[in-house]
Amino acid sequence: MLREAQDMAGAIEAIRGAHRLAPDDPNIALGLAQISFEAGLPAATLYARAADLAQGRLDVQRSHAVALAAEGAVAEADALLARLLESYPGWIEGHRCLSGIRTTAGDPDFARSFAEAVQRRPEDFALRMAWFHVLATARQWEPARQVIAEAEAALGERQASLLGKLFIASESGEEADNPALFDGVEQIADVGLDIARARHFLRTGQAARARDVCARHLGAPTIRAFWAYLSLAWRLLDDARADWLDGGMRHVCHYDLDFTADELTRLSACLRSLHTMQQPWHEQSVRGGTQTERPLLLRLDPVIAGVRRKIEAAVRSYIARLPPPDPAHPLLAAPRGLFRFAGSWSVRLRPGGYHAVHTHPMGWISSALYVTVPRPEQRGPAPAGNLHFGAPPPELALPLEPYGEIVPQPGRLALFPSTMWHGTVPFDDGERMTIAFDIVPVMKA
Repeated sequence: MLREAQDMAGAIEAIRGAHRLAPDDPNIALGLAQISFEAGLPAATLYARAADLAQGRLDVQRSHAVALAAEGAVAEADALLARLLESYPGWIEGHRCLSGIRTTAGDPDFARSFAEAVQRRPEDFALRMAWFHVLATARQWEPARQVIAEAEAALGERQASLLGKLFIASESGEEADNPALFDGVEQIADVGLDIARARHFLRTGQAARARDVCARHLGAPTIRAFWAYLSLAWRLLDDARADWLDGGMRHVCHYDLDFTADELTRLSACLRSLHTMQQPWHEQSVRGGTQTERPLLLRLDPVIAGVRRKIEAAVRSYIARLPPPDPAHPLLAAPRGLFRFAGSWSVRLRPGGYHAVHTHPMGWISSALYVTVPRPEQRGPAPAGNLHFGAPPPELALPLEPYGEIVPQPGRLALFPSTMWHGTVPFDDGERMTIAFDIVPVMKA
């Protein structure tokens, strides 16, 4: 209960008490490791003990590897997963985890464990498609295309490989101008396929078809993945619902939090110590920088705790000033009482770094708190370094301009709807370091 309420100090005290009473209970050992990891405490040794007590639990071994990597023991994490995959070559989550660790360590051959496993399990179609998805997420189109070709040569075409080929054809640009690319699979109901359809229809000037694909999900939980694309379709069709949904910059606010210079210095030093990875994950928006792993704002660290208090006060102010409730609106329908952090992290951008245009479909309210920013003479000509809202992903090539932007300043917190497109403009030199998080409401029972 304490962990669910994000009272990590209380949660760690409670689980430690349970562990003293039952030190050999595998579930308690796992709970101790998990809460310690989330609270920013050393956890790799605890996960190792939990794995010893829960023999055969590959998910615990995966968490052990993640904790090792987070504590700087990347080679040990790599070796642990590679050894397990020798025994369990069909363990897809293990391959994905190892690929992620190798990616963030800067290994260009990050997906090689899949290739080794497929040699041992050539009949495993799911394994081959998982390999494809990892490569496609990295936008390595030719290797991804080859994986599908070899899967079909060995096992025949299946729905998953057909959809994979369509995805590559659209997203790689190979058939980005073919309006009929997805016409042959209209009978297939699949959320991922619908996202690909919506993107392709927008890209090929078929805004009404994109709208209709997105509208299928209205009233269902899956709509969270489609609001942003529905917004683009409505804007292209001059539909007033675009203003109802986004409101331009109406729901975008910034707060200059009351940090002293010393507080910002301590915070930036704390965050730099957490940026141990070499490269970002492929599925993230970070370009030219790194992103931290653990839930940042749950760390038991007095510097982070002080930041969290300031953030929570600003979020309460933002929620209090929202317009009246609207049961159909993704921002305005939610209850306005308690809230939780659905995720929190830090991003450190190097010169030339930026965030690709994206949204946060699992969030309610999203954010950017600027801790360090390049000096004006480092930044480059305006709008270099700015956070902009409403511009579509550039790969869709849509004639839509941003609604507006926020100029970063140390201590400035931007809050905005999670459904809204946002991204940043590259800057020339210096460092930009932020804290970002998603807020979700505590739903009434």
